[in-house]
Amino acid sequence: MSSQEQHKGEHRHRAIIGFDKNGIPKVLAPVKGHSHKHVDENGVEYEHSHEDVFTEDYREAVSAYRKTFPSKQQVLDQVPDPAVKEMMLHMEQIGMDTAFDRFDQQKPQCAFGLSGVCCKVCNMGPCHVSPKSPKGVCGADADLIVARNLLRSAAAGVAQHGMHAREVILMLKWAAQGKLDIPIEGEYKVLSMAQAYGIPTKHRQFKNIAIELADVLLEDLSRTEPGKYRTIEACAPEERKQVWKEMDILPISAYHEVFEAYHKTGCATDGDWKSVMQQFLRCGLAFTFSGVVSTSIATDALLGVGDRVTSKINIGALKKGYVNIAVHGHLPVLVREIVKTGYSEKYQKAAREKGALGIQFYGICCSGLSAMYRYEGVIPLSNAVSAELVLGTGAFDLWVADVQEVYPAIMDVARCYKTTVVTTSDSARLPGAEHIGYDHHHSNIGETQQIAEKIVERGIESFEARKGMPVFIPPYEVEAEVGFSVEYLHKHYGSMQPLADAVKRGDILGIVNMVGCNNPKILYEKAILDVADVLLENNVLIITNGCASFPLMKTGYCQTSETAYARCGEKLKGFLAPDMPPVWHVGECIDNARTSGIFAGIAGLEGRNLYEMPFAFASPEWSNEKGIDAALGFRLMGINSYHCVEAPIHGSAKVIEFLKETTKETFHSAMYVDADPRALGQKIVADIIEKRKTLGWAL
Repeated sequence: MSSQEQHKGEHRHRAIIGFDKNGIPKVLAPVKGHSHKHVDENGVEYEHSHEDVFTEDYREAVSAYRKTFPSKQQVLDQVPDPAVKEMMLHMEQIGMDTAFDRFDQQKPQCAFGLSGVCCKVCNMGPCHVSPKSPKGVCGADADLIVARNLLRSAAAGVAQHGMHAREVILMLKWAAQGKLDIPIEGEYKVLSMAQAYGIPTKHRQFKNIAIELADVLLEDLSRTEPGKYRTIEACAPEERKQVWKEMDILPISAYHEVFEAYHKTGCATDGDWKSVMQQFLRCGLAFTFSGVVSTSIATDALLGVGDRVTSKINIGALKKGYVNIAVHGHLPVLVREIVKTGYSEKYQKAAREKGALGIQFYGICCSGLSAMYRYEGVIPLSNAVSAELVLGTGAFDLWVADVQEVYPAIMDVARCYKTTVVTTSDSARLPGAEHIGYDHHHSNIGETQQIAEKIVERGIESFEARKGMPVFIPPYEVEAEVGFSVEYLHKHYGSMQPLADAVKRGDILGIVNMVGCNNPKILYEKAILDVADVLLENNVLIITNGCASFPLMKTGYCQTSETAYARCGEKLKGFLAPDMPPVWHVGECIDNARTSGIFAGIAGLEGRNLYEMPFAFASPEWSNEKGIDAALGFRLMGINSYHCVEAPIHGSAKVIEFLKETTKETFHSAMYVDADPRALGQKIVADIIEKRKTLGWAL
């Protein structure tokens, strides 16, 4: 009997998911198309989909979503940091565009792009899927196009954090071999991770243990022949490993999964959107365990874990009369040497001889966050979006840019104020910048100290050349408590048990990791604080790192002050006061691994799987490709992710269902999006309460 004769005739309508006038996701009209279940000659059931045709409601949904995007004026009216407001007005007065001006100039943003249905992977296109043309030239429909675009973004995120991983892991190895003349500060980390990986340590020289650890991490990064992904074997929960094995999403290596992602999504290669999304999940695991976990291990091993410190924060901490040097980006090793060199008496004296009061370092984005709790006196100022506002003070003599989160726009501001910009990585050049750094092959890795000295000397020269340049510094600065690692919590509490007990009895209703970059589609930095306010008032503890941490630091959430505690519910305040802030700052982007360690420690003490625990991941303003992977990484661990910005996926009901519904069954987690940050915060709280009810824990 033929498949057609055994046709079951089951009709299953699918719906396009869009947004209402407030930007809230909703189900729109059914797709004009259907799918049938069939049974083949061997009795195996399969699904055949007829051609999907979009309704005009899909376009209306995009239009409604775009209306939620704020204007520059709305940002000026509502931005929570007065320093940002003053600098925006200052830049306007001197005629200098910022990200907020350019965002307004881009409106209305392309509906095809927002929905993920623009395909440009071959030169027969670009193809835009629409009611008029529901398939691209090659026959790719909306589901395939959206899935391919999403996978390519995820693969790019793996490559970006993977490059960071490669750099720091190689430097750990080279330091152990003596090629890089810096000490390995985190001996404890090397030995503890060697034990976790099964690397022998008894009767072995420490340098050889460090080299073998680095080699294991590098192998996970670049393995070509299938084998065990040893970081997953050593660091992932057994329950999760079994889930990933059953789904066949265990990666071969980070390099391989990026290679395969671009292979699968090329023209006329993989035409099955489900297969593409399976590769998306493999990229999520590669990102998590090589881009984040391995990078964190190597960084802490090489530079040390750091400790809790009190740091000044915000533009008002800028000092006039100093050689002011900013470190901006993600790679921490050369930054360490630059800071160490600049703060040496030799170079402080050299600066004073040129008329400066000394040399002062400031941090932008993750290079600053990595440095602030490891090296005394590095003042974090801003995340990536507002970097050009910081430059617009005119107070900087030298801007050291390494990789990632460095927008090309900073060069326009630097030229205006004669600020010297130096790039240090061959991966990240800027037109008009000077390059003082490693070559493509790192053949000059042994010259790290000389490179650092040359960069600091360039800063002193720039100070002398810029004398008389007008400076505008809004008078806003605060102090923030930072450096809350797993190691610090063990030192502070004696173990993780007091924290686990507080969660179980309800003093801490739940814990949320709040991270991510920033996005002009949402009111700048306000969305993060609005979500935080809802969480804290409901006794939810917040852990933060990366760009999202800056507004929390700048507005006092990372303090042990009465103002900070006033934001908390009584139970949370009772547990934290007087010596722990409501928001625990764990560091830079890769320090998501520290939050994962805290989550795992608490869950382990309670004998629970991560997906059962009252934990959540929130990146309200995410914008870059790495943000897709970061959220996916937590969902793969069974932890829900919450956002105020939608991914470019709502041109495909199937991909939306896969991310927001199907993952509830496979991973016990899902992605939630709400453009209203307070509503998003309330959703997080409601989901945490449901988890507590299931556990039978107090509310």
